[in-house]
Amino acid sequence: MLCSSRAHWVLMTISALVSTMPAQGPQTYPHATTDRLIHPQTPMKPPQRNVVFIDPDFGSQMVRATDGTTNFKLPGTHLDTEASSQVNEWSADTKKFYVGGAGGQVLAFAFDPTSMHVSSLPNAARGKGLLLPLEEGPTFAFTDPDLIYGTASPTSLTIISYRFSTNSSTPVIDTRTCGVQPPLGTGDSVASDPLMTLSRDDNRISITEGGREPGKNMFVIVYDKALGCRWYNTQTGQIGGSWGDSGYATTADRYLVVHSQLSRSGRYVRIAGGPSWYVWDLSTLEVTECKLHVGLGCNGYKGMGYDALINGPAVLDDMQTFKRPLNDLSQITSLYYPLPKPSNWGQVQHFTWNNVDVNDTNPVCGSTYSYDGDRTINQPYFGEIFCIETDGLASTIWRFAHNRAVYIAPYFHTQPLGDVSLDGKFFIFTSDWDNQLGIGTDGTPRTDVFIVKLD
Repeated sequence: MLCSSRAHWVLMTISALVSTMPAQGPQTYPHATTDRLIHPQTPMKPPQRNVVFIDPDFGSQMVRATDGTTNFKLPGTHLDTEASSQVNEWSADTKKFYVGGAGGQVLAFAFDPTSMHVSSLPNAARGKGLLLPLEEGPTFAFTDPDLIYGTASPTSLTIISYRFSTNSSTPVIDTRTCGVQPPLGTGDSVASDPLMTLSRDDNRISITEGGREPGKNMFVIVYDKALGCRWYNTQTGQIGGSWGDSGYATTADRYLVVHSQLSRSGRYVRIAGGPSWYVWDLSTLEVTECKLHVGLGCNGYKGMGYDALINGPAVLDDMQTFKRPLNDLSQITSLYYPLPKPSNWGQVQHFTWNNVDVNDTNPVCGSTYSYDGDRTINQPYFGEIFCIETDGLASTIWRFAHNRAVYIAPYFHTQPLGDVSLDGKFFIFTSDWDNQLGIGTDGTPRTDVFIVKLD
């Protein structure tokens, strides 16, 4: 007999099948493969940088954006994409992108969406990336292709903007002035998580800070350009600021924060901490828990949308994908159905949803890879770049390329984590190209950054 939680998942899957079986929705990517067959990976040597090529298994156009010479500060070391996939690595017009370097460098490039040619920006040295005066993990603006937001050492508690056309940085807000309780200290004992996220209108910015080391922060701060700051101390439960309700969070949990991400509407923040993650409804004191490994299938990597969230719980299958509104985490829609029999296991999903629309119906995109570094392609979707339909009309998965990434533990940068452009037409990701890029001058595996056209 099934246990109650297992029975819940089975019933949920059956319900999804019954309620979402109409004909396939519009073909967002009309040239992509949408079957559910196994596509073996064709052996391929690493392509040359900045030469467009065709993925031999799915037919998509691709380009290698970096090589061992790209990071001129640390030649011969790895290049990668931003690990969370929650920030914008693409400018609003898809004509700029950035990559990360092994030493924390942020290098920006020009991109031609028509030719897929990568080139230097005006303020960069010829043939080189523009070294941005920002810490790793900045985010391009949604509305202004000339603007990017981030932090800069040693004043990492100040959010700044950088304008490409003038090659200038401007302070946006010193979060020490936000009135958090207790007040933020000074010096190296207090830092911020360089990952920050924006609302779709660029009017709100979220940042996590206050800890002495990564993953041990206690303040989530949201700055509204018109209203000012709002903050939540996850160690005391206190919430305050210049707008919204003040008092204590509705959850009694006290925890430290790894990351937080702002929804594109600017109404919610998802907070990752402890054995759970939480959603804070910003204007209120409402903080809702989604506990890992039990209950609502809260496991897996997440993709934040406008007012919804995508995650891959891996309860019945590794490609199982859930969508849920942030105002009711128990209202789950299964996006991948029918589930295969037998189930497919062995690869995890990583999502990016920067192309989201206000109705949360644009496809969510991502990549799959093996935590064990297994290169075997013996099941559908293994080691791929894909996008999943989210509008509820059908369960379409558009398949674009093999990412050829072999995860080499404990080197996090060898995972094929990626970022979709705001127009949904390009996906930038990290790969060691079947572990063929060798070992870098710093003694760690080399990876480079690749771009695939989603068509």
